[in-house]
Amino acid sequence: MMGGVKVLQCVRNFCTKAPKARICIVGAGPAGFYAAQQLLKTANDVEVDVIERLPVPFGLVRFGVAPDHPEVKNVINTFKKTAKNPRLKFLGNVNVGKDLTITELRSNYHAVLLTYGAEEDRILGIPGEKLSNVISGRQFVGWYNGVPSDSGLEINLNVEEAVILGQGNVAVDIARILLTPVDELKKTDITCHALDHLSVSKIRRVWMVGRRGPLQAAFTIAELREMTKLKNCSTIWRPEDFTGVADVVPTLVRPRKRLTELMLKNLSERMHPENSNSKQFLPIFRRGPKEIIGSTSVEKIKLSVNKLEGEDILDQKAVATNESEEIPCGLVLRSIGYKSVPIEPSVPFDPQRGRVVNSSGKIGDNLYAAGWVATGPVGVILSTMTNAFNVASLILEELKPTQSKPGSEEIMKILKSRNIRPVSYQEWEKIDNVEQERGKVKGKPREKIVDVNEMLEIAFS
Repeated sequence: MMGGVKVLQCVRNFCTKAPKARICIVGAGPAGFYAAQQLLKTANDVEVDVIERLPVPFGLVRFGVAPDHPEVKNVINTFKKTAKNPRLKFLGNVNVGKDLTITELRSNYHAVLLTYGAEEDRILGIPGEKLSNVISGRQFVGWYNGVPSDSGLEINLNVEEAVILGQGNVAVDIARILLTPVDELKKTDITCHALDHLSVSKIRRVWMVGRRGPLQAAFTIAELREMTKLKNCSTIWRPEDFTGVADVVPTLVRPRKRLTELMLKNLSERMHPENSNSKQFLPIFRRGPKEIIGSTSVEKIKLSVNKLEGEDILDQKAVATNESEEIPCGLVLRSIGYKSVPIEPSVPFDPQRGRVVNSSGKIGDNLYAAGWVATGPVGVILSTMTNAFNVASLILEELKPTQSKPGSEEIMKILKSRNIRPVSYQEWEKIDNVEQERGKVKGKPREKIVDVNEMLEIAFS
């Protein structure tokens, strides 16, 4: 074991008489590339094909990491090295479940690994959720990060108050993007259409609503510290949310203790806005969404006042009381978690948990899953890496190729017969170069292309 990651101790070579092992990975995000890295590093006689629905690789690192967090995206450099391994083939612009079936993949590869992530968000299931300007947090993130299907998101920022439902790091990212001065965002790879909207935004106050209390908050200290230091923005807490919290601090483990101490310190320092012109970030606790109110567009939100129950203070459950409060707002963003979607009926799927049914990454004979499609949307990129490494090691332990499989050779024939042209890694690099060139003109790292047809035109030119 190394840092919790199960690692094979030597480079594996299959028996010289055994056929070459061919493995297909469906999804070119962090889980897919980490798994490919482990497979190629550990076994010399393995070839890996990575199939991706979009023409561009890197998944959540490209489309999920906030544009003002470029350091988190540095992991792409590792993925690029893996992608250039001569034993890896990237096939972008191929939609498994539509262009290819899982059965076809299992027939042509010795093992198939699903790493296609979690691309849908959970809904609230409350009255008013379908009003105009009630927005999915996932779509909002995709909108400012360049997800093609989210580029046309209809959002009205000509309002002063916004409410974010959820208190994870994604919710904090959303709040920060809404409240960060536009001049700072101009230096990032945020999409031009998002920047145009944010440039004329009238949002002054952003509430971030959590069902439970400060001791159960899901955001991390790094995200919170960044918010408390945001230029021309005050973080304002409700003192009543912290009743008794200071008494518990000495009993907390270090990460939770440091986070709680930062909240208490910030509470004592800043009870009111720094000045009348500053924007406001307002985290509130023990509140749950009950109803979104408005005629055609959201005008206010009704929140239930919750009480916490349970002996374990860090794992208490929120229970709604008969009390409620209303917050006037013109924008509501729900950020209560992501979920995966079924890829096709042949792959068992748990709709309640929003992930494929698997046991430590194994779905069935020669079929595996890793990353959020296997675990649900939990953890950060590091935990995804650990999971992907472990599942890759499991595949190699179970891999016993007794007959040859054609792999991409046959898959390319099938795709050609269906008039599907995959994007190779070299063709993706054309897109990459154009994005960087366009960004350079604007003083940005890149200007992301959000139109798939334009991507393909560049790739195939």
